Amino acid sequence: MPTSDNGAPAAVSASYTLPDRVSVSGGRVATGVLGHGPPVILVHGTPAWSYLWRGVAERLAEHHTVYLWDMLGFGDSHARPGVAPSIARQATTLTELVAHWGLEAPALVGHDIGGGVVARAHLMEEVPARALALVDAAVLGPWNTPFTDHQQHYAEAYRTMPVDVFGDLAAVRLRSAVQTPMSPEVADAYLAPWAGQQGQNRWIDQVAAVSYEDTRDVVHRLDTVTAPTLVLWGEQDGWLDPSVGANLAAAVPGARLRTVTGAGHFLPEDAPEATAHALVEFLNG
Repeated sequence: MPTSDNGAPAAVSASYTLPDRVSVSGGRVATGVLGHGPPVILVHGTPAWSYLWRGVAERLAEHHTVYLWDMLGFGDSHARPGVAPSIARQATTLTELVAHWGLEAPALVGHDIGGGVVARAHLMEEVPARALALVDAAVLGPWNTPFTDHQQHYAEAYRTMPVDVFGDLAAVRLRSAVQTPMSPEVADAYLAPWAGQQGQNRWIDQVAAVSYEDTRDVVHRLDTVTAPTLVLWGEQDGWLDPSVGANLAAAVPGARLRTVTGAGHFLPEDAPEATAHALVEFLNG
């Protein structure tokens, strides 16, 4: 059972840090809690960290208690040596965090591979959920982008690439996730966990660990979902085409499909107000 450094929930600071650290079976996880009301857990994707949710979390916290965490190998969370930060491992970690927080049936919101994580936690780890929201989610496969496929095939080449060259490549990749250009400060915040040789290795570790095999069983169980489900997608998502979202919504009984114009794959970054509004409307409905 995971343990934290302090027992009381703490708000995420204005400069964006997650204040708590929780020990789990796979490593040590950065977490934060803010707001009051029904519980909602936000799970980021790759190559992001919980920073992705900062604008959405503030708005959700007006109506809900919002739980944030950096997945193992991302942001300020670290996997134990030898632990691969796979979707299956992240789902187990989410299950442990739900128990640690003492939550009975939170709403689970997942972006990108975080969507695969919350779906697996709910359907394979049997984490009860009062609602599911899948945001530009990597669930239906195969969902690897061509760039991810290339990194997995040539992982050692990327791992041994000069640090400055890899940093430039990561920056270009990040820019393709949004429709509205990020400010230099925002881009730097996303890139900070991947800086230097250590960050480069972390990036490749998580790329090598993700696999559709971890969501294949989930897909086979999507027709058993009974929790209210929202599929939310950026209309200009260049990583996972909106048709993937339509197919995902069709696979979940009663799921609602909603798209946001002018937004790319990093929907919570491109359109935090529209994302928060859609989530609040769904969760309060």
